[in-house]
Amino acid sequence: MKPIVGVMPLWDDEKDSLWMLPGYLDGLQEAGALPLVFPFTRDRAEIGQLASLCAGFLLTGGQDVSPALYHQTPLAGLTECCPKRDEMETLVLEEALRTDKPVLGICRGLQFLNVFLGGTLYQDLPSQHPSSVVHRQRAPYDRPAHPVALVPFSPLQKCLGTETLPVNSCHHQAVRDLASGLEAMAFSPDGLAEAFWRPQSRFLWAVQWHPEFSFRTDPNSLRIFRAFVSALR
Repeated sequence: MKPIVGVMPLWDDEKDSLWMLPGYLDGLQEAGALPLVFPFTRDRAEIGQLASLCAGFLLTGGQDVSPALYHQTPLAGLTECCPKRDEMETLVLEEALRTDKPVLGICRGLQFLNVFLGGTLYQDLPSQHPSSVVHRQRAPYDRPAHPVALVPFSPLQKCLGTETLPVNSCHHQAVRDLASGLEAMAFSPDGLAEAFWRPQSRFLWAVQWHPEFSFRTDPNSLRIFRAFVSALR
């Protein structure tokens, strides 16, 4: 039987609607997992019941992480936040760490994991960390926007077998202070941590780029999904 992965839903506040990018689900299926998109719930018992069905969890992209979670005042560059999603994913991660089930974070997922574990974010890169590096590219999103340098001998570098990696990029928030217990696995040319892992966990990886857009054309993107799914078995 394929391992089930709990996938965090995307939320459209304007339409009052759940939605999902198919690449998250297709990437997991291509790697050998069965994705299960969670409903929006902030009920701890319901989260526990859902989590019991899953071998691991995928934290997807989406809205900005609320600065209140890392004790900062919102800045002008902050865009839409989703407090109920922040609350739900907090409960999911508490359950994931309690049971030591694998977690993969992508884009917002990386940012939320860092905040959940005690780190901070740049709320808005253009105003707080100006750079010539393109962090918010235009479509199509399966094309590289900039390279990242992989940390030698890190799990990601060992998995991909390369020192540099061209990645796509679509974000305006990023890791500022890396949470205690996390170790960076990749850096952008302007010094941002673009991937990390948690050695204390069985598998907790996060990447700032978007393998869900590029796994069909980039073998390294598919390898990230496969490394996650391999840890579920």
